[in-house]
Amino acid sequence: MSTGARIHGRAVALDDAIAEAAGLIGGSRCAVFAGLATDVAGGAAAVEMARRVGGVIDHMHADAALCDLDVMRRTGWVVTTPAQARARADVLLLAGPGLDAAWPRHWDELQLDRGPSLFPETARGVVRLCPGRVAAASDAGLSVLTIGEDTAELQATLGVLRALVAGRPVRSDAALLQPLRECASLLSSARFGVAVWSAGWLDALSIEMLCGLIDDLNAKTRFAGLPVAPGGNVMGLAQVGGWMTGFPLRIGFAKDRPEHDPWRFDAARMIDSGEADLAVWISAFVPQPPPWRRAVPTVALVASGTKFRSPPEVEIGVGRPGVDHASVAFDFALGALACKQAATEQSHAAPSVADILRRIGDALHDASPRPC
Repeated sequence: MSTGARIHGRAVALDDAIAEAAGLIGGSRCAVFAGLATDVAGGAAAVEMARRVGGVIDHMHADAALCDLDVMRRTGWVVTTPAQARARADVLLLAGPGLDAAWPRHWDELQLDRGPSLFPETARGVVRLCPGRVAAASDAGLSVLTIGEDTAELQATLGVLRALVAGRPVRSDAALLQPLRECASLLSSARFGVAVWSAGWLDALSIEMLCGLIDDLNAKTRFAGLPVAPGGNVMGLAQVGGWMTGFPLRIGFAKDRPEHDPWRFDAARMIDSGEADLAVWISAFVPQPPPWRRAVPTVALVASGTKFRSPPEVEIGVGRPGVDHASVAFDFALGALACKQAATEQSHAAPSVADILRRIGDALHDASPRPC
């Protein structure tokens, strides 16, 4: 039976792959633990190993998580949970593209005009601002007001919308101004409105303007934001980094204390510049290879079916969290960490990321952190 372990593309015993991975990690000058699409246990094991060898941790969706975090810590925001949005919202403002793809499992549940609200006397409304050129499949059969198209127009559209909500005079394209007036009236009359966005598609300035609009609306009514995180359990890993180091993602351990720097500890930048001499790529939820093109020695802990441009030095197949083994990960629908039991009963299921990293750690010779 195949163990899902390979060295330079050649199938080997799992113990041999673990020994080879331990040798590479133990001998590295500056290892980056990237991807990090795993559950809480896998993330904690990766942080601990990076700390042990003086490496760096970075999630594949850290850019989006840090974009939201940047707005939150600079200007603050008012947010709610998906459960509250489904139960209470009578107006939904969808800003930018990518929302259907970012939250496909629960998207239909959030379509507000498909069921009763807690305010039965209030008409429900859905507005899409600059959703991109492709209409969302989930809009089929729904009454949705769409304003704008290209995401590049979003900042200007939000600027006009904020002025209209505040009752200030504006100058804008006549074809755009009337639907924006309708939108401003709808938002202002909401009993409980929710603005939804995904930082995977928007920049920090657009998110800051949207949060400013939410603040403006709260002077008149109740309005909240709902940031949709990308996949890969990025919010779960952000919490792991927080409680283990006190910092958000992109953390380095070269010194005797953890450091946070979104630019210095960007895994893609470090590999492109040659600063990193080893990548430990982790993608357990879906078979996704690393995005960089520069050749770098790689230890890959990946889901079955992952296709690489060239075989990594070590590849070990891992189980999918919540499918092949029980896991704890961030559940966006709940807005919190949640336990999920294995979906399949397999006597020979692939091992978890945490199990593999623990075995690599047991085979790793003690090492002091190196300059990185």
